[in-house]
Amino acid sequence: MGLPDHAQYLLLMAGCLLVTLPLEWVLRARVYRRPRRLLLALLPVVLIFLAWDVLGIARGHWSYSERYTTGVVLPLGVPLEEVVFFVVVPLCGLLTYEAVGTVLARLRPRGDDA
Repeated sequence: MGLPDHAQYLLLMAGCLLVTLPLEWVLRARVYRRPRRLLLALLPVVLIFLAWDVLGIARGHWSYSERYTTGVVLPLGVPLEEVVFFVVVPLCGLLTYEAVGTVLARLRPRGDDA
């Protein structure tokens, strides 16, 4: 027996967070440890794409399937899942970016060793 269709999108977003969460501790991405920097990085992305979605929905360019969303719609007509997407995907990208930077810094030879 599978999961209800309306929960799958949020579960996918949760899975993305779970997969990238170890990057914070194992590779010391330090994204969650700097909440102010995280907020400053996420806020423009969320606001710009939220405005884009509100405009697209208002103009009838696109809509969201009730089958794959929970039915929770924010006051501007945007489904909860869309806002979660705008937070989770950039957050996972930041975690990955910082983790790769940490790994590359570890692999880079020191100035006195070169």
